[in-house]
Amino acid sequence: MNIERLILERLENIETQIAPLAQNAKGIKELKDDLKPMGNQAVQLMIKELEEVESAFQLEDLMVLIKRLLRSVKNITYVLGQLENIIDFVNTLEPLLKSAVPQMINYLDEMERKGIFRIIQATLDLRAKFAQAFSPEEIDRIGDSMVSLLKLTEKMADPQALAFLEKMAEVPANVDLTRSKKVGPIGLLRACSSSEVKQGLGVLMELTKGIGKIKNNGHKVNKSANLSF
Repeated sequence: MNIERLILERLENIETQIAPLAQNAKGIKELKDDLKPMGNQAVQLMIKELEEVESAFQLEDLMVLIKRLLRSVKNITYVLGQLENIIDFVNTLEPLLKSAVPQMINYLDEMERKGIFRIIQATLDLRAKFAQAFSPEEIDRIGDSMVSLLKLTEKMADPQALAFLEKMAEVPANVDLTRSKKVGPIGLLRACSSSEVKQGLGVLMELTKGIGKIKNNGHKVNKSANLSF
């Protein structure tokens, strides 16, 4: 009886140990049954996709590719190393870009608000209009004229010239044309008694001297030449 009981106990232990395995096998079978349709569908899809490259793919090509990969292991390793260096460079540059890009955007936005881009576009449009309206020879002549005007502007930038122009600009404001009258020789002599007229005549004389220098190209007139007349 003891032997039979021992055998029964061992059988019960074996059944207890086999029961989880049976449940796992049942679960695996159910999973297999569930995956079987999906697997068949995947295989059919793969076969269909491979049919499209069947004419362009040969097993020999795959072997050639494998051989080339084996021969190029050093090159591939070098490329991977360089790729790591690029990644490190990007990681190092990223904080700088995070601060520089917003500043650049703000700078461009400020230029846009100030109308600099519109001015550049208008300048390009002006050049296009010049090209349509004038020939290259005419544009060259205009360029020469602009150079002359710039030289004239440079001369006008002289402090004395600027002071003279500022004073001349005040003349129209000090002139009352409603008080102007006809003046004859006697009236002219009478007006010469005014200090303002005397000062005006003095200024006129200085202007006349300057105009005379312009006529003679800035050189003094030869007295002997004047006496010859």
